[in-house]
Amino acid sequence: MKNLIITGGRVIDPANGIDEVRDVYICDGVFAAGKPDGARTLDASGLVVAPGLIDLHVHLREPGQGHKETIASGTAAAAAGGFTTVVCMPNTSPTADSPSTIGWIREKAAQTGVVNVFCTGAITKGLEGKELAPIGAMAGAGVVAITDDGHCVQNHEVMRRAVEYAKMFDLPVLDHCQDYSLVGGGVMHEGDWSVRLGLPGWPRIGEELIVSRNSLLAELCDSPIHCQHITSGGSIPMIREAKARGVKISGEICPHHLAFTDACLEGYDSNFKMNPPLRTERDIEAFVEGIADGTIDILASDHAPHAGYEKEVELDQAPFGILGLETEFGVFCDILIHQRKAIGLSRLIGMLTCNPAKLLRLDRGTLSVGAPADVTLLDPDLEWTVDKDASKSLSRNTPFHGMKLRGRAVRTIVAGRIVWDLAE
Repeated sequence: MKNLIITGGRVIDPANGIDEVRDVYICDGVFAAGKPDGARTLDASGLVVAPGLIDLHVHLREPGQGHKETIASGTAAAAAGGFTTVVCMPNTSPTADSPSTIGWIREKAAQTGVVNVFCTGAITKGLEGKELAPIGAMAGAGVVAITDDGHCVQNHEVMRRAVEYAKMFDLPVLDHCQDYSLVGGGVMHEGDWSVRLGLPGWPRIGEELIVSRNSLLAELCDSPIHCQHITSGGSIPMIREAKARGVKISGEICPHHLAFTDACLEGYDSNFKMNPPLRTERDIEAFVEGIADGTIDILASDHAPHAGYEKEVELDQAPFGILGLETEFGVFCDILIHQRKAIGLSRLIGMLTCNPAKLLRLDRGTLSVGAPADVTLLDPDLEWTVDKDASKSLSRNTPFHGMKLRGRAVRTIVAGRIVWDLAE
């Protein structure tokens, strides 16, 4: 059934400045201006009707790493988190650095995915930071951005040429900000806790230098660079100042960097190990301020599944990364709205819909007539407890297990079809 009438809900559509109780009409998988014939009616009383949520930073692991996650399981997890669109990263096996691999991912997503999947392509071949990948050919294959996520291009000349080349195809560049010479073998934030635990530290300046580099390159090339998973409070004023000058620079915050600090590693639990690392309460306060004043206008999960046997080793040997899709909205809603009272619900929804859609030039993140009918029904006051064993992901590497959250997606609709329902 692609014809649907959603009634009685509080419709929040930041792209169009809408926040009111009204009906939403769906006809043949797109939003319509009037009631479609033969439509099913869905009562959304007491719920928020929002554009389908978008996560622009997700690791679906295929091809080549299906023991961690598959496109089928990853998109099922996305649907269970209220996300109708995900953007997958290129650090797969083989690397998504060619039109053939991009084509394989898109075909697999069309066959097995339950939500929309958009691809990024690598900046450099093999993510090695040396030779540019065929950006134009990948653009033709359908990528929406380029990134070496999981790695960072260290050669500034290579990065400059990548930004200039991407500009020719209207592609933003997404960057994992990490200066290797400063970070070295760091596995957690460089500070008191890294000293206490005897673990190599990952200093803030290792991120801040690359954020500064990216601001300068975005200004020089007049083309967008998006700084992924910001973790240093010192990065926020850099982005704020550059944006004030009209530089096309942006950044994202992930749920875990708002919810936890480096002190959580006291028990050497590898589920608190991610790259970039958890930092301090001082950094969290800077993130909240940056979100509140609009410096940071995009949120994302960095969903990074790993098999149990990979994480269940010594902390310094365990891979970086955690799950994020199913807990993302709940964490952001709980912390930013209920606990910190930093922003309202409309702002939060905008940071998960129209803002990432605008950066990536997607025809999503809105309830506008004619747009694809992707909808997320939300209950911002629903209290629930995270249970990793109920996850749709193949992996279980989450630090949120057992955490009580307030706010959750309850139904996910893609192109007019209900693909996940909390009640079922």
